[in-house]
Amino acid sequence: MSEQDENKLIAERKSKLADLRKDGNPFVNDFKPDDSIQELRDSFGSLNQESLEKKNKEVCVAGRLMLKRVMGKASFAQLQDSSGQIQLFVTRDELDEGFYNEHFKKWDIGDIVGVNGLLFKTKTGELSVRVKSIKLLTKSLRPLPEKFHGLSDKETIYRQRYVDLIMNEDSRKVFQFRSQIVAYIRNFFIQHNYLEVETPMMQVIPGGAAAKPFVTHHNALDMGLYLRIAPELYLKRLIVGGMDGVFEINRNFRNEGLSTRHNPEFTMIEFYKAYATYDDFMDLTEDLLRGIANDICKSSLIHYQGEDFDFSKDFERLSVFDSILKYNPKLKPVDLSQDNAKSSAEKMGINVKDNWGLGKIQIEIFEKTVEEQLIQPTFITHYPTEVSPLSRRNDEDPFVTDRFELFIGGAEFANSFSELNDPLDQRKRLEEQARLKDLGDEEAQPIDEDFIQAMECGMPPTGGVGIGIDRLVMLLTGNRWIKDVILFPTLRSE
Repeated sequence: MSEQDENKLIAERKSKLADLRKDGNPFVNDFKPDDSIQELRDSFGSLNQESLEKKNKEVCVAGRLMLKRVMGKASFAQLQDSSGQIQLFVTRDELDEGFYNEHFKKWDIGDIVGVNGLLFKTKTGELSVRVKSIKLLTKSLRPLPEKFHGLSDKETIYRQRYVDLIMNEDSRKVFQFRSQIVAYIRNFFIQHNYLEVETPMMQVIPGGAAAKPFVTHHNALDMGLYLRIAPELYLKRLIVGGMDGVFEINRNFRNEGLSTRHNPEFTMIEFYKAYATYDDFMDLTEDLLRGIANDICKSSLIHYQGEDFDFSKDFERLSVFDSILKYNPKLKPVDLSQDNAKSSAEKMGINVKDNWGLGKIQIEIFEKTVEEQLIQPTFITHYPTEVSPLSRRNDEDPFVTDRFELFIGGAEFANSFSELNDPLDQRKRLEEQARLKDLGDEEAQPIDEDFIQAMECGMPPTGGVGIGIDRLVMLLTGNRWIKDVILFPTLRSE
């Protein structure tokens, strides 16, 4: 539809609205629907007309007119609420005298109405409502896209999500599905005796992850603040305070680029448990994902972008070091050593910076050559201490930490540590991060003195995990773009 045609239709609808105002307020709020369309379908959709006549089921529904076919003294219309659609059969003689011609026939697609009527089946077997009364509740001024073309332009879908949700049932299902996943996650942790908590979204010092923060300013206190990049350091403070198991379904903000898998504002679940290890959390994470698949998806077999993932099977577990050797069969262990790692990376086209240590070089090799090949669910463990400033060193090999990341389909879905709880070691590592920050690393973490002070009070041995909910929803709904699972994704200004 051209902009000129749309403006003409809007003008016509505004004229109709002006006529409606002569009889009172056309935006009423005195209709209470008793039934949802999907519940009616579930309860009565399998009955034949004879059975429906015996039931004599009167219904009271409300929703948006999505289709309207006027045929003289009778009309068919399609009504849509948040659960689905149902056909309306509207006749002149069933309504008050003059209402059919003077009111109903003038209503438009997109108008919101309230309906009272009787359930019946048409000759073609479609569950319908024989309308006894119908009332205009909201006049729609802007025409909807044509039914058979719908809303397909991606840019418009993201900018006008409200129209997308009206027109595209698949979109509605994705976000209903997302809500069910979040509800399952919340219930899972409550049942495992974790306490749900809330921590600050505005922080004096950003920490808990390697990321560039958004900066803001508090006028009354005349101080700079940061939108949080992670809730980790505050959740650990709660562990220090004696809350032995906590979780937060949280919004994080990272001032980074946009991609198919990245949005500057995103949702995670982070959970921490005293006296738990990263080994415990590999098992728990498997149980969580397996439960979501079976309970919400109704199958442990997940199909995504041409791949099948069987969540009923044990996830593979590999160290960073071993995964590099597995997916780079020409490399030998000596090629990843202190003397040879730099030249090995440069042969792969990786530009090694002078301030990188061996751990950072190994991680760059891993990210460039291994990550995308981790298709089936795989826990990658034992990350170098150099790139894990908040993780506990491994007792047998202090070069690495007790840490894992979970990869599925070549993307990271979870990050976990046995948490570092030695305050002196923590200070030393954050000082190294601060040094890197002074050298220009915008993602390095600053020193949070209050967090170190909390650790000095004594933090019990603890494990923690962060799982990206947006990516998880992408996987379980088959969506390739993160914008398709976020109701209002971040977009460039028009």
